[in-house]
Amino acid sequence: MFNIDLDLIKKYDKPGPRYTSYPTAPQFTENFSQGTYLDEIIKTNHGENLPDLSLYFHLPYCDTLCYFCGCNMLISTDRDRIQKYISYLKEEIKILKKFLLSKREVAQIHWGGGTPTHLLPDEIADLKSFINESFTIKENSEQSCEIDPRELTFEHLESLKKNGFNRISMGVQDFNEKVQKAVNRIQSEEITRQVVEWVRKLEFESINLDLMYGLPHQTISEFEKTVDSIIDMNPDRIALFNYAHVPWMKKHMNLIKEEDLPLPEEKLDILKMSAEKLISAGYVFIGMDHFAKPDDELSIALREKKLYRNFQGYSTNAGTDLYALGITSISQHGRIYAQNYKTEKEYYSSLDKGELPVFKGYLLTEDDLLRRHVITKIMCDFELDYNSVSEKFKINFEDYFSNGLKKLEQFEKDGLLVFGNKKFTVTDMGRLLIRNIAMNFDGFIERKEDKAKYSRTV
Repeated sequence: MFNIDLDLIKKYDKPGPRYTSYPTAPQFTENFSQGTYLDEIIKTNHGENLPDLSLYFHLPYCDTLCYFCGCNMLISTDRDRIQKYISYLKEEIKILKKFLLSKREVAQIHWGGGTPTHLLPDEIADLKSFINESFTIKENSEQSCEIDPRELTFEHLESLKKNGFNRISMGVQDFNEKVQKAVNRIQSEEITRQVVEWVRKLEFESINLDLMYGLPHQTISEFEKTVDSIIDMNPDRIALFNYAHVPWMKKHMNLIKEEDLPLPEEKLDILKMSAEKLISAGYVFIGMDHFAKPDDELSIALREKKLYRNFQGYSTNAGTDLYALGITSISQHGRIYAQNYKTEKEYYSSLDKGELPVFKGYLLTEDDLLRRHVITKIMCDFELDYNSVSEKFKINFEDYFSNGLKKLEQFEKDGLLVFGNKKFTVTDMGRLLIRNIAMNFDGFIERKEDKAKYSRTV
């Protein structure tokens, strides 16, 4: 157990990347050709020990608009529109399969959104069975799906389970009715508990529940009731997200009145209370906003230095090639990132031409590869060994990163990390501010080339 120092959080609370990738998405460019993407796919098909595949499918449709949502989603109840999208997802799978060796196995599948369970149970079965038939899926693969309990039936979960899914992730945010009305997401504790019960009845391996602090009308005393209820539900993992109010990026966030948002001091008090309560309840603080039971794979990966981070957040599947399908989704393999078109029209048009629907991407330089490795190690291992980086990339680490290391001296004074012999280790308090630590190794920030607007780090 550690006590959270609010003065330190206030000191370091500033905008910064979440580092689900490096370079981050604002650095992606449309000067990225289909040829570059296909060349990299072909390169990853050669070698003796080919990486396993991680497949992400973006299902963007939702029944209603949650005002706090930062995801790429579309509000629609048009079943024909949804069916059309599913048919095009299948076309994307067919085209991608032409370039991948059939012997490559899938270690991870994730459906995100939007709301994947906005699909009907039969639609879930139809799409997932097509995926299962199209790829060689490993027996012990991790297969997770995001769900919304508000329109969920037991049949939805049965369809997910029958077709191979073994993990469930569900948004809760806050059980307080006043907060729910302000963000247009009415989700009772009773409905949530019912779905948790169904998930356990069907013997899914794991369930994750998402909370969010910083929403309108939240108070420490009321949010504490939500945290207590979540602890009582006993999920395997809990995500405690910071609401990022970015109406310049997500126009619908203008529907949230800024005067209803908690003051910065109140918001940090809610974070402190929540994190300390979860840790006292036996959850392991993974880092940033993730908590897991001690026997959960995330906690084990943290202890064994096998934790990984990608566009879905913290993961245990390091070393896989991520192929993301559907509008707006981002693939990551080799030395590239590739993002799909953001609108249905452009996405469909590309697939109609028999092309992968990539419109934007990034080819990493040698410097990018080095910095990605360093930032990933910091974000996942919460320590960094200079010699291992020097040896891997044939550099003198302390010379190459002299500016960043100099800035970290203040972090050590504040108890956020400890310098050792040719290494540094992040403290528990430092894990809350790990984005701030990683930013010191970001070349775009160091060169003042990063003009993007980011959410605040806590």
